[in-house]
Amino acid sequence: MEKIYCTKCNRIAVKIGFQRKVQRYKCKFCQKKFQLDFTYKACQRNISDSIIILLKEGCGIRSIARILSISKNTVLARIISIGNKLKAKPLLQKGCSFEIDEIWTFIGNKNNVTWITYAIERKSKNIVGVVLGSKTKENIQPLVNELILSVPKHIYTDGLNIYPALIPHSIHKRFQYCTNIIERNNLTLRTHLKRLGRKTICFSRNFSVLLNVLKIYFWA
Repeated sequence: MEKIYCTKCNRIAVKIGFQRKVQRYKCKFCQKKFQLDFTYKACQRNISDSIIILLKEGCGIRSIARILSISKNTVLARIISIGNKLKAKPLLQKGCSFEIDEIWTFIGNKNNVTWITYAIERKSKNIVGVVLGSKTKENIQPLVNELILSVPKHIYTDGLNIYPALIPHSIHKRFQYCTNIIERNNLTLRTHLKRLGRKTICFSRNFSVLLNVLKIYFWA
C-alpha cells in the first residue's frame, strides 16, 4: 500500500475518514489533518504555478479562469497574493550600469493612462525596480535612489527632462540609442503581457493588479 506523507512535516500519515467523498489524512506526529484531492480546482497545489505560466504567456484574467476552470475573482486574488510576496533581488554588485525608461498603459478604462517606469541592469538584463504612476520627480525618485545606493557606473535614460534633477551628472548618460536594451524589452513586455498592448480591450482593473502582474512577470 502506498504510504502518504504529511504536507507539513513530511512524516507518515494515516487515513481518518472522508469529507464529501474525499479521503482525509492525519499525521501521527504533528497531528495535522489534510487531504490530497479537492473538488474545487483552485485548491490544488500547482494552481499558482499554472497561473504564473499562463500569465507570462500573455493570457488575460478571464482566459486563465477558463483554462483552469476556476473563478476569475480567484485568479485576481491569487495574482495579488503571489505578487505581494515577490520583490527584486538586492543589488549586491557595485559598478553596474542601468537603463531607465517608461511605458504607458491603461488603468480601469482607456481614458485613464498611466506610466510604468522601470530599470534594467545592462549586463544581466535583470529588472531591478519598477514604479507606477505619472512621470514626476516624486514618483520616480525612489527608483532612482535605489539605483544610486548600488554605486552605479552609469545610468542611461531618454530625454525626459526630470532625470537631470534626479541623477548625478557624473553618472547620468543620455544620447541617441543609449536605451536600446530597455526599449527592446518594452516590445517584449507588450508582446508577452496582453494588458500592455496598445490596441487592446484588455487592461488592468486597478494599480494593485497591474503592479503584481509586473512583479510576477519580472521576478517569479
